Amino acid sequence: MKQKIPTRLFLLSLTVLTAAIFTSCDRKNSGQSGSGKKKIAYVTNGVASFWTIAAAGVKAGGEKFGVDAETLMPVEGISDQKRMIEDLLTRGVDGIAVSPIDPANQTDLLNIAAKRAKLITHDSDAPESERLMYIGMDNYKAGRMCGDLVREALPKGGSVMIFIGRLEQDNSKRRRQGVIDAILGRPENPANFDPPGEVLEANGYKILGTLTDQFDRAKGKANAEDTLAKHPDVSCMVGLFGYNPPLLLEALGQANKLGQVKVVAFDEDDATLAGIVKGTVHGTVVQNPYMYGFKSVEILAEITKGNASVIPATKFIDIPARQIRQANVEEFWADLKSKLGTK
Repeated sequence: MKQKIPTRLFLLSLTVLTAAIFTSCDRKNSGQSGSGKKKIAYVTNGVASFWTIAAAGVKAGGEKFGVDAETLMPVEGISDQKRMIEDLLTRGVDGIAVSPIDPANQTDLLNIAAKRAKLITHDSDAPESERLMYIGMDNYKAGRMCGDLVREALPKGGSVMIFIGRLEQDNSKRRRQGVIDAILGRPENPANFDPPGEVLEANGYKILGTLTDQFDRAKGKANAEDTLAKHPDVSCMVGLFGYNPPLLLEALGQANKLGQVKVVAFDEDDATLAGIVKGTVHGTVVQNPYMYGFKSVEILAEITKGNASVIPATKFIDIPARQIRQANVEEFWADLKSKLGTK
């Protein structure tokens, strides 16, 4: 025999259940944590000290703008980055800032993400996707700044080998091409593209080629060692990802060629900055990864709160690169340590 439930108790239970369902849906749809804060994710394109600096900016941005901000670094390349983005969408985050590893082949994924969360790119762009905007620098111009350092280190010309993690990324292609065009004295043309295995010569400079390592440090060092063995008269080695210059220094040290072969760098790894102080690195072109992280959180915090006016008409916020040499390395390094909270 069924027991009849009092009408008042039934209505109360129904009200509680309905409220619970709507609360659950609201949390799922808004992507907010129990604190009620917007949830923002900052996805890098790998693991490096460069991204540790960016993560410090993400943390500071989250604290200042009142959002839950986290940094995710894919260890296993594009498949790992894809899994991270899909997981973030499942979790219902409000905003995602991503540095696409292979934008040409990730457009569909990025467009799906853009429909389910506020999506921006940082460091490396995906201009064909539906991302709202890009935060970073003009990598072609920054590459030319690096090429100018090479010409400064080799005023009479010489042979140069370029080292980089991968060339699938938009920033990699543009940065490398800027270096090449500046070394060879070409006029500015970001549309240029020289095949990585091609030997290029002009005005007393000879670019031997471009070697990639796909973020494999052992391969990166082996590339440097092979270059020294095959081209014993190489004049300058250029490392275009943050971890490349320290590997070049290791290989040169083991070959007793520190100071003999010029090193021109990119980014601000501690070993690179120490090399500038010692004179084993001529100079480096630095980005501002701390500001990449901080600004990404600031922009996404505003957009997710309904303020789309922070998106510029150009859909690009330029955070300019800088050249670091012995004259300004100490000041730059001290400022970097203060941002990271290290001594």
